[in-house]
Amino acid sequence: MTLKIADSWKNILKEEFQKPYFNTLSNFVKSEYRNHICYPHENDIFSAFNFCAFDDVKVVIIGQDPYHDKNQANGLCFSVKDGVKPPPSLVNIFKEIQTDLAIDTPPITNLERWASQGVLLLNATLTVRAHEAGSHQKQGWETFTDQVIKQLSDQKEDLVFLLWGGYAKKKGKVIDSDKHHVLVSGHPSPLSANRGYWFGNEHFSKTNTILERINKSKILW
Repeated sequence: MTLKIADSWKNILKEEFQKPYFNTLSNFVKSEYRNHICYPHENDIFSAFNFCAFDDVKVVIIGQDPYHDKNQANGLCFSVKDGVKPPPSLVNIFKEIQTDLAIDTPPITNLERWASQGVLLLNATLTVRAHEAGSHQKQGWETFTDQVIKQLSDQKEDLVFLLWGGYAKKKGKVIDSDKHHVLVSGHPSPLSANRGYWFGNEHFSKTNTILERINKSKILW
C-alpha cells in the first residue's frame, strides 16, 4: 500500500507507520487490491487526511466503512463522488442540515468542501472489498484510526467531535471530553433516523455555535 498521505499527518503518525501491525495491514491491503476490486481507489485511501491538514482540523466526523458499490467511495466518510446519487444516510444528513439551519441548500454528494474547511471525515476502516461490507474490518485499520483520534485529542484543544451511532461512540472513548466538545446522536441511516434517533439533533448549528464561541470560522455546510 502506497502511503499517499499529507506531510502534516505523516509527521504525526510516523511511529504508527513503523509498527508491525501496520506492515501487516499494508500487505493485506496490497493483496486485496491486487486480487479483488476494492474501494476507494488506491490513490484515495488517505483522502480524509489529504483534504484536511492536521493543523486545520476543527471538526471530526467518524464513519465506519467506505461505501462498497462502484464509483461511490472517495476516501471521505459519508461522501461520494461528484455526480453519484447520494446514499440514504447522506440524504438524511442534508435533510437535517436544511431543517437545523433553516436553509434550502440542495444536497451535495462530494464532501470535499467540508474537508477543505477543517472537517476531518474519518472512516474507522479506510478500505473495503467491492459489494462486501465490513470485509476489511479487524485487519488493523481500527487500531490505526484509534491512534489518529487519540493524537487529535492529545495534541489539540477545542475540537468538535460528531459521534453518530453506536460504533462512532465506541471509537470516541479515547477523546478527552474535558478538552474537546463531543456531540452524540443516532446514525443518519434510515434504520436509525426513522426511529427518531437522528432528526432534530441540531449538530450543524451547535457545531457552528461552538466554533464562533472559540473564535474559529463557521463551517459552510
